[in-house]
Amino acid sequence: MKGSFITVEGIEGVGKTTNIDFIHQQLLSAGKEVVLTREPGGTPLGEAVRGLLLDPAYTGMDSTCELQLMFAARAEHLAKVVWPALEQGQWVLCDRFTDATYAYQGGGRGIDSSVIAKLETLVQGDFRPDLTLLLDVPVEIGLARASERGAMDRFEQEKVSFFERVRRNYLEMAENDPGRYRVVDASLPLDEVQKQIAAIL
Repeated sequence: MKGSFITVEGIEGVGKTTNIDFIHQQLLSAGKEVVLTREPGGTPLGEAVRGLLLDPAYTGMDSTCELQLMFAARAEHLAKVVWPALEQGQWVLCDRFTDATYAYQGGGRGIDSSVIAKLETLVQGDFRPDLTLLLDVPVEIGLARASERGAMDRFEQEKVSFFERVRRNYLEMAENDPGRYRVVDASLPLDEVQKQIAAIL
């Protein structure tokens, strides 16, 4: 594929939205044509699935159901948005991708990583991001920030222990794949966070 695929990961409250906007502007300033997208979502079908996944009305959803919904939305997203953009030489900047599934459904829900890996292979083959920025903060800081945004979705309502597992899983993945991951200390003031990101880019 001709373009580059950059993903941004992290638990709730790490500042993904603000920093994705910053990354987007950095890439545009560098002359890149950028497609900005997110998971779950990115397509009409994906956004409908996202609504199901985040709706507190479905608290208690079976974890295997949740996992398959994530990959169903991802299959559509890859086919309709990500792969066509990359083939055209565009850069794709995505708010979360499969690493989030390993972190949330694997680390958080306890689904064995080998099960997730089978779906990963089915849906995306050997396709992986070129670069993953992991915005990292202690869980208590992230959840405090997230609680200030208003009504909390189905995931944001999880217990602290859930997010501790998610964060630990993210950090383990970053440690195991230093060629793709860059960990950003997102607990610092915003200008310091964005200096880190700019240096990585």
